[in-house]
Amino acid sequence: MKSIVCLQPDKFVYEEKDVPKVQEGDALIQIKRIGVCGTDLHAYKGNQPYFSYPRVLGHELSGLIEKVGPNQEGLKAGDQVAVIPYIECGNCIACRRGKPNCCTDMQVMGVHRDGGMQQYISVPTKNLMKTGDVTLEEAAIIEPLAIGAHAVRRSCVAKGEYVLVIGAGPIGLGVMAFAREQGARVIAMDVNEERLQFCKEWAKVEATVHALDNPLQNLEQITNGDLPTIVYDATGNVHSMTQAFQYVAHGGKLVYVGLVKDEIRFSDPDFHKKELTLMGSRNATREDFKYVLKLLSSGNMSATNYITHRSSFDEVIDVFESFLLPESKVIKAIIEV
Repeated sequence: MKSIVCLQPDKFVYEEKDVPKVQEGDALIQIKRIGVCGTDLHAYKGNQPYFSYPRVLGHELSGLIEKVGPNQEGLKAGDQVAVIPYIECGNCIACRRGKPNCCTDMQVMGVHRDGGMQQYISVPTKNLMKTGDVTLEEAAIIEPLAIGAHAVRRSCVAKGEYVLVIGAGPIGLGVMAFAREQGARVIAMDVNEERLQFCKEWAKVEATVHALDNPLQNLEQITNGDLPTIVYDATGNVHSMTQAFQYVAHGGKLVYVGLVKDEIRFSDPDFHKKELTLMGSRNATREDFKYVLKLLSSGNMSATNYITHRSSFDEVIDVFESFLLPESKVIKAIIEV
């Protein structure tokens, strides 16, 4: 089978590999769609934490079951599935407490172990979810949307409260959509006016703020001087994540959805006087995947316009660099296998 290997930063190659042998408890998946994530872009440029080379990237995956043995999930050959790419140990303190998304020995496909930029992949059946009648493209974007759904669920957003989402990339857009689904009054912040307009159209946010145009003053005006009670930072940018502290209301929460390979420093007096809650949100759980699938299946969430770019598997190496360019205006790129 053909695979795409990231040998080192800025270098992809095609390689021929054997089709994986299916171990007990696993299923062989014929990969059909691969979403390109910020993690893939960072890994390609050498900026991804917890990463080593060479690596087959790709963790936003959908496909068809080629082969599977007896299993508790009721999966059979021919089923269309989405892949839950987080392989947890099942035994650590996080797993025992129902938080496998932050397992102490987490193995994420495409990061810690080879992912789905190949024609076939072997996946534990417990990490597969039948996707019913949604399209293969919708099934592939369940994973990035589930990350946003997890952040919103973790923060316990309440109906009617003002929340701010910083970063209008695919993860931030998902946070906006799910916070709005829970009844929050959502404000989007970004440095790109076109992205902010897209937030209004796709995520139906209540207001937008340009990050370089007096954001604190504008947030105070929108919230009648109170500031947002929850701020989600989905930028993965250390400057933005540091600045985010000043945008949270007294008694509020700051949720880091994006990950940065750096240190974040903040003023403890400011942190304490507001009695802030600082939270990290990592990956997602099966519960989040099911919630996203339900919304996609019901039509309450649409992949239309969220997926902006497509590439065939054979074209990926030639076009991947273009996904990094601001002028390409990529929101979500999908690889068709």
